[in-house]
Amino acid sequence: QVHVVESGGGSVQAGGSLRLSCVVSGAASSSSCMAYSRQAPGNEREVVAILREDGRVEYAGFAKGRFTASGNPRNTLNLQMNRLKPEDTAVYYCAYDRGGECYWNLRLWDTGNWGQGVQVTVSS
Repeated sequence: QVHVVESGGGSVQAGGSLRLSCVVSGAASSSSCMAYSRQAPGNEREVVAILREDGRVEYAGFAKGRFTASGNPRNTLNLQMNRLKPEDTAVYYCAYDRGGECYWNLRLWDTGNWGQGVQVTVSS
């Protein structure tokens, strides 16, 4: 059984930094991908970054230049978040898909495994 576990998060003032980590266990795939998404109160969940099976990383527009994702698409994904803004406040979720089907459109995620999420709070 695949387990996706996030850690990190917390509270920080605007302009500060936080680092999220995600570890996948119970999976064995050479074509997997991983991603972070987030959901703020009252908003729809949105994808933050995708780590493709070949190691490429793609970012949402709001994350470019401030967030850096790294890891091994088979089992780990880290998200370094710098210059945080109050609008970055959300629950951040890590996802893993053994078949490499990581999409920007969350409605297309039908085979992925998701973690429980961690809270990130940025105060002004």
